[in-house]
Amino acid sequence: MTDETRLVQLEELAAHQAKVIEELSDQLAEQWKVVEQTRAKLDRLTERFLTLEETSLDAPAITRPPHY
Repeated sequence: MTDETRLVQLEELAAHQAKVIEELSDQLAEQWKVVEQTRAKLDRLTERFLTLEETSLDAPAITRPPHY
């Protein structure tokens, strides 16, 4: 294998790796957006749940059972 052939192969490998890194970076950015959207939805649902829980039936009064 000549030095020139070896150099061409290394350049091709570097170009391929650069392309793969860019694609992975794009995928990571897209997934991060999805995570942030999911987190925002979870926060809204948690807030709604807590609000509904506060406005739901109050705790029943403590009374003596009928058999006393």
